[in-house]
Amino acid sequence: MSVVSVDKDYDAHRLVVVAEFAAPIEQVWQLWADPRKLERWWGPPSHPATFERHDLAAGGDAAYFMTGPDGERSRGWWRVTSVDAPRSLAFIDGFARPDGSPNDELPATSVEVGLAEHDGGTRMELRFLFASTDHMDMLERWGAFDVFPLSVAQMDALIAAS
Repeated sequence: MSVVSVDKDYDAHRLVVVAEFAAPIEQVWQLWADPRKLERWWGPPSHPATFERHDLAAGGDAAYFMTGPDGERSRGWWRVTSVDAPRSLAFIDGFARPDGSPNDELPATSVEVGLAEHDGGTRMELRFLFASTDHMDMLERWGAFDVFPLSVAQMDALIAAS
C-alpha cells in the first residue's frame, strides 16, 4: 500500500495523508488531471466516482457523484483555487444536493495536493483543511477519515497498469 502516514491534527483542523509511489511525478499527476483516471480512485472502493465536469485550472470547477452498492448517489463539487502542474493543486471540495448544486448547509473542505520527487519515485502529500473541530468530528463520524487512505491506496493499481 502506498500510504505511508495519516496524521490527524484537531488543533490545526487538518488531516494529512502521505503516500509514496514508484512512478514519476507526471504519472501520478495524471491520476488527478485525467478525469477517467480520477474516477477510478476518488472515493471509497465501494462508491466509485463519476466526474461530469472536470476543469483543472485555477478558477475551474468539477462536479461528480459517487454511486454506492445499492445505486444510491451522493454528489460533490470542487472549486479549483490553484494549479502548478505537475507539482501542486488546491481546491475546495463540498457536498452537493441531488441536482448537483452546492449544499451550503454542510461545510466545505480545503484540499491541498503536493507532489515531489522522492527516492526515484513520487511522494504525495494530501492535506485536508477543515473549517472547525465540529467539521472534522462530523466527517470522522461519517467514516471519511478511514476512507481517505483507502481511496488513495487505489492509486497503486492505476500506476501499475500504466
